[in-house]
Amino acid sequence: MAEAKKSAEIGIKRGRIISNLSQPQQLDLVADGLPLLMKSANDLLLASKALDGHYRAASILEGHAMEEVAKILILMDIVRCPPNIRPARIGPMMGWFYDHLARLIYIDAQDWKPQDTKQLQEYVDSNRKSHYVEGAVGEYITPNWTTYSRESLLYADIVTYEEGEPFWNEPQEYEPMVRWREPSSWQVCHALRNMGLFTRAGLDVVSSVWSQVDFATTENWSDARRLTHATLLALEKAQLISKDAQESQVGTLYNHWQLPMYRIDFKRIEVPLEDLRAEQNANLWSEAGY
Repeated sequence: MAEAKKSAEIGIKRGRIISNLSQPQQLDLVADGLPLLMKSANDLLLASKALDGHYRAASILEGHAMEEVAKILILMDIVRCPPNIRPARIGPMMGWFYDHLARLIYIDAQDWKPQDTKQLQEYVDSNRKSHYVEGAVGEYITPNWTTYSRESLLYADIVTYEEGEPFWNEPQEYEPMVRWREPSSWQVCHALRNMGLFTRAGLDVVSSVWSQVDFATTENWSDARRLTHATLLALEKAQLISKDAQESQVGTLYNHWQLPMYRIDFKRIEVPLEDLRAEQNANLWSEAGY
């Protein structure tokens, strides 16, 4: 490994260095990190459950925990990425690793059921816009709800809307309507761990099996389930499946481990104000019957 050439190369948030490693070294580093990320997420969730009555603080910890889970899913998609295109995709994917919006979309995506990879990109596109037109006839322009929800829970801050009048956001202390339930993303990570995919040998299996298909456009759930089945058979043959694995976790991987997203574009789409106002006008004319 080359020594640091500048001070910016020393410190935390250095995940992009993975792209400088050989592919076996990449899997070594990922295997070291997956259990740590899982523990980090679990510790945050346990702490959130201890904050009885402190709903905002508990929600913040739960949100941080899920972003750690998203990091696991991103790393697993790096491993699922065919080795011949992996060098070109690691840089952007490690950008997602540190991007709140990309991580939050990754979490939500585990519940989506796109027909194929092309439609998956369309789903992501609808969630990565900077602003939207909302309301019964599109009378409101609102910021990206995913990031706004996160930040308005975390911070007291000054907010403006279209009319430009500033006001303060006050983080709210709402009691949840229902108790916290394990999201699909959390269940997927438990299943991945218990089926042996967090082990170094398990990552070799994933890399080998999933390299057979490049999920770029028309690849779909039939392809993913076939590769998941082949992965599980290879893990069983190698005796990598944990004694903690449950039969229901097989279904979790078949039905909730999203299609590989290494080809997906997660970059935030900046929507110009003039485009939003044009959409508002189009909605108003449509509502009027023109």
